[in-house]
Amino acid sequence: MYSRKLLDWIHEVELLCQPDQTVWWHGTQQEYDALLEDLVIKKKAIRLNPKLRPGCVLFRTDPSDVARVEQRTFISSKRKEDAGPTNNWVSPETMKATMLEYYQGSMRGRTLYVIPFSMGPLGSSFSKIGVELTDSAYVTANMHIMTRTGDSVLDLMTEDTKFVKCLHSVGYPLSKGDIDPLWPCAPIEQKFITQFPEDNMIWSYGSGYGGNALLGKKCFALRIASYQAKNEKWLAEHMLILKLISPEGVIRYVTGAFPSACGKTNLAMIHPSLPGWKAETVGDDIAWLRFKDDGRLYAINPEAGFFGVASGTSWKSNPNAMATIAKDTIFTNVALTDDGDVWWEDMTDQAPAHLIDWQGNDWTPSSQKKAAHPNCRFTAPAKNCPSIAPNWEDPEGVPISAILFGGRRPSTIPLVIESFDFNHGVFLGSIMGSEITAATISDDIGKVRRDPFAMLPFIGYHISDYINHWLEMGQLTQPEKLPKIYFVNWFRKDENGHYLWPGFGENIRVLEWILSRTDQDKNGITTPVGILPDPAQFNLKGCSIDPVAYKTLFSVDSSAWEEEIRSIEQHQKIYGDRLPEELKKQLMELKQRFHS
Repeated sequence: MYSRKLLDWIHEVELLCQPDQTVWWHGTQQEYDALLEDLVIKKKAIRLNPKLRPGCVLFRTDPSDVARVEQRTFISSKRKEDAGPTNNWVSPETMKATMLEYYQGSMRGRTLYVIPFSMGPLGSSFSKIGVELTDSAYVTANMHIMTRTGDSVLDLMTEDTKFVKCLHSVGYPLSKGDIDPLWPCAPIEQKFITQFPEDNMIWSYGSGYGGNALLGKKCFALRIASYQAKNEKWLAEHMLILKLISPEGVIRYVTGAFPSACGKTNLAMIHPSLPGWKAETVGDDIAWLRFKDDGRLYAINPEAGFFGVASGTSWKSNPNAMATIAKDTIFTNVALTDDGDVWWEDMTDQAPAHLIDWQGNDWTPSSQKKAAHPNCRFTAPAKNCPSIAPNWEDPEGVPISAILFGGRRPSTIPLVIESFDFNHGVFLGSIMGSEITAATISDDIGKVRRDPFAMLPFIGYHISDYINHWLEMGQLTQPEKLPKIYFVNWFRKDENGHYLWPGFGENIRVLEWILSRTDQDKNGITTPVGILPDPAQFNLKGCSIDPVAYKTLFSVDSSAWEEEIRSIEQHQKIYGDRLPEELKKQLMELKQRFHS
């Protein structure tokens, strides 16, 4: 028997949006296959060559609907001060009135899909339930991969079950005789991705693209969940979860938060270069973390799939990802080869002689535009990944030994820094970011774009309260049971612009040192910025790195750090008069260590 609360809500949406029909998603493979086949027949998707890419399809979006739209993303908390300075805010009353007008009749000529879904393993105490109502078959297919969907979720729901109400429409109603475009969406000024934290509700209108429309992902798993986590004393974070097995068979788990284009997925699927080490993937993007009765911090991956950036992914950079997307994958805005396969920039050393680009046009290497959109995507089941950990869906979660923060910093920041303690680690997380390069259209090339905890676009409430929540979490257990916190930087360069560290599989050397430090405090050197490896004890066996480069990787230049401190002071102005006292204290102590 379905929940009356759920049925009443669905009926409200039917009256409001006026779909032609309502379909309940049961979560079966047969449904999924039939849905994709229907989209292929209607030419809204392209079936890839089953001999080369079995079970795979390609979608092309409208050129105006290719990425998350931060400027149209809102936290509609009751009070503006609860949304804070880093979120767009409109009052719930105003936002609801505006969006209800858009929703009126928005699903005419379309099918309303009812998608019950679980974020996290079914029935886990870590997990949360949502229901997405959408008029997009693309969203439905992607949600089937990215979450646990259907009847198995409904079976867990009772009248008392709290669930996140997720309403989505592409915002393109059809009248009789209208031709449905290949990718329906609304103009940018009519796009809204709104979180109502106090109402446990998400409304999305006008976009069919990933993070705007797959409401279990950033909207629920980070923005709404971070608000829930603050109130319930846990953490919802933009983090990978990695399982590491030493040559001696010792198993440890680490999480890592990195801004976009800083190697998060590559690290989650690392191929260790050191003999005897093994790595397994638990999650590549989001971690939910809670303390358990033993006083340790445990994490689950709330997702069931990977919604990854295809650009730059290759057999050289991430062989596990390439193997994952060999079958049963939805591709979005990649190029199509003449033999019915996919391609994107940097996938191979040499581009094919001819392609159909992401907009459906002929393309050759002499073309002025890229063949694939820079934000082209793949959606693949996590179970496809060769490196997926056998226990990746453990409902009890996995115990975390270390938390990594990082960014793309060509200078100043050493290869790895251990924080002095948990509060200092929170400070390091609050100042992480990447240097703006010529690849970004900006007048601020060379400056650092700070992205605290890689969560700046995803915190569902005031950033000061978020930082204080992290600090309060550190008080919930004994200090010796807290994970140690590290700042890593794979991207330091020499004066000629060449990377000093080989990265990829060689990053296991940094992880090996980190795990040795979580066992006992040895092989470390105290510096003003934190604890660095003892160069004599850092494992470089078999690694051909220049001694001068190695020295630079761990150098702490006081003049560069004076500039870094000024940059941090500037960044801390975002908190206004609510700068957390601990961040102020940590910055003062950093200054003092350089002048003592």
